[in-house]
Amino acid sequence: MGEAHSHRPEWTFLTNHARVLLAISRDPGVRLREVAQICGITERTVQAIVADLEEAGYITRTRAEDGRRNRYAIEPEALFRHPAEAGHEIAGLLDLLADSPQQGKNEQ
Repeated sequence: MGEAHSHRPEWTFLTNHARVLLAISRDPGVRLREVAQICGITERTVQAIVADLEEAGYITRTRAEDGRRNRYAIEPEALFRHPAEAGHEIAGLLDLLADSPQQGKNEQ
C-alpha cells in the first residue's frame, strides 16, 4: 500500500487563493514577498491572487500611514464562489484557520 501512495502526485486541501487570504488575515500589513514565502509560491503569483481577491470583493487595499506599505482589510461576509459552498461566508474558514500552527506553539 505504501508503494501506491509514493506514485501519487502531492495535493492539498486549500488553494493558493485561500492560503493568501489566510496569510493576509493573520497580518493585514504583510508584504507580498512574505506572503509568497509563507505560501510557497512566487511573488508575481501572489500579486495576481491579491488582484483577484480585491476584484471579487474579498479584500480591500489601502496605503498604510507610512505611505510605503499596503494594508489589507478582509470582507468576512463575502461568500464562497463555488456552488458547493454557496451561501457560506468566508468568515467561517478564517475563524477555523486564522491561527497558524507556529502561533499556537509560541503561546504555550
